Amino acid sequence: MPNIRARLLAVLVILCGLLTVAGTPTATAATVPDSLSFDGTPLTVSGGRFVDATGREVVLRGYNVSGETKLAENNGLPFASAADARKSAAALRALGGGNSVRFLLSWAYAEPVRGQVDTAYLAAATDQMRAFLDAGVRVYPDFHQDLYSRYLFDPDSWYTGDGAPQWAVDLGDYPDESCGICFLWGQNITQNGAVKAAQHDFWHNAHGLQDSFLDMAQQTMAYIGQHLTAEQFAGVVGFDPYNEPYAGAYDSGQTSRTWERDLLWPFYVRFRARMDAAGWQDKPAFVEPNLFWNGNVSKEEGGLLDAGTLGSRYVFNTHFYDQKAISGILMWGKAADGQYVTDFGTVRDRAAAAGTAAVVSEFGHPLAGPVSDKAPTVLKAMYQALDSRVKGASWWTTPAASGPVLSGNQWQWDIYHGRHHELMNGNPDKVLTAGDAWNDEDLSAVRLDDTGKVTLRQDARLLDRMYPSATSGTTLAFTYEDRSRDGSTTLTWNPVPSSLPNVARLVGSGQYGLLVWRSNGGGAPTELHLPASFPTAATTVVSDLGAVHGPPAYTSTTAIAAALEPGGTGSRRLLLTAPDSGTVHYALVTNGATSPSASLLSAARSELSAWVAQKLR
Repeated sequence: MPNIRARLLAVLVILCGLLTVAGTPTATAATVPDSLSFDGTPLTVSGGRFVDATGREVVLRGYNVSGETKLAENNGLPFASAADARKSAAALRALGGGNSVRFLLSWAYAEPVRGQVDTAYLAAATDQMRAFLDAGVRVYPDFHQDLYSRYLFDPDSWYTGDGAPQWAVDLGDYPDESCGICFLWGQNITQNGAVKAAQHDFWHNAHGLQDSFLDMAQQTMAYIGQHLTAEQFAGVVGFDPYNEPYAGAYDSGQTSRTWERDLLWPFYVRFRARMDAAGWQDKPAFVEPNLFWNGNVSKEEGGLLDAGTLGSRYVFNTHFYDQKAISGILMWGKAADGQYVTDFGTVRDRAAAAGTAAVVSEFGHPLAGPVSDKAPTVLKAMYQALDSRVKGASWWTTPAASGPVLSGNQWQWDIYHGRHHELMNGNPDKVLTAGDAWNDEDLSAVRLDDTGKVTLRQDARLLDRMYPSATSGTTLAFTYEDRSRDGSTTLTWNPVPSSLPNVARLVGSGQYGLLVWRSNGGGAPTELHLPASFPTAATTVVSDLGAVHGPPAYTSTTAIAAALEPGGTGSRRLLLTAPDSGTVHYALVTNGATSPSASLLSAARSELSAWVAQKLR
């Protein structure tokens, strides 16, 4: 996190808060504080939520940084340089609206020789991680693997993997890799004999593989902790031990559930002990269940059902991709309002039963290829389901069923999209440049244009979203209508109902968010991320705390105010101060009004107050 004791940055933003497409602020003479007193405190898990030191509920939103780690071209690092990491972090904050990243690391590059951790690799990774922390972006590292290791695959193979180093593969007598008739790379997980055997060996600690991995992980975590400042380390939320775990092959009589109980969970307990030994005892492990536990095509029983109460030392960490939509066969049409509220509701329910917070650390959809036409609706529906477990058509009538706002990190944020130079499986005759340069994937939300600026590949209205980044109390309901586009069609899934005519008139055709929360007497304000499409001067807030058009600058005694988010990128937030306890508050935030009259604000406020009293008291 930025150094709030030492730094006052001359943040370059125009007064209304508009951003350039490069994600860097536009010049002004104003000098503003880089951070406020309550920024940058460590997160913990309490009451099934992420909370900061002031007791506020925190929602993590952002991206995976990045699939470049799967490639060899930059030696298993997300970026070619720390300068590129800083450019990416600034754009992620300013263009993508993110406050967190899942930061990918590679076992193959961290331990290229057994028993010897490569400190040069760890130093470079920590430098790149620091770029995000200094931009006000929270980080949780992830030891990433797919199909176990690239070293399982032949130079002329159709596919590749990432994760384990070559020495780990050389220890096993694995068959020649072959997926047979596979249309998607993920089919290798269950059809490629080499992948299945190698995964099986890891989970059974054959050749001491798991022991070596845990030794390497402990040294990695210790290095990171020792080479970040205390303030930067406070921005590291936790650690994801192992991406998308799968048994490889089940033993005789074993099921997916007993595999989780007898092999996966004990591994997480061991990893948790290594976190403690490395000085990460106050940070949770972001543990993933069997990757097929919540699939909508391939599905196996799981979800760490036998792990008991996870509590504050673990986070329930899962992925979700719409396998039906990606198949191109099992879902012919596009996603619709409420498409994934049940799927993401299952995540909420499982985390609640486990007594911990949840994060959907990967979700996304291809942006090129035969099913890419579904992306605008699939991604909108996924973000909608992160915000609330109630579809738009029902939200205004049943907001109390919304559930907690879920944290999530989209796959992925790769500034090198379409500009790679990857020798697939080390083959100089198979140089990949297009897309994500990995198994024909094309999911990056960004790319560099010809001038080197970071630009979005998806609708900014979809990606740069309003969300309650910190709630001083308990969130009761939240919704955001982004008005994102599917081609030339505006997708409006949650219109303001006609029963609230003045609210509907105020919002008009603009975007809006509505948060309802119960206060807890905390000293820090509730915060909502303000997208770039909400310039301060054009933002209207209607709340029980007041009604304003163009919120003023933040002070501790201003009930409704705006301020910069920490990190010096020019991104902004709305701050709502309600120091009472046990009171239900609400705030509607919209960019649809132009100089609304006092009478319209008053009428909209009366309608919302009556609606809250009826639906959420």
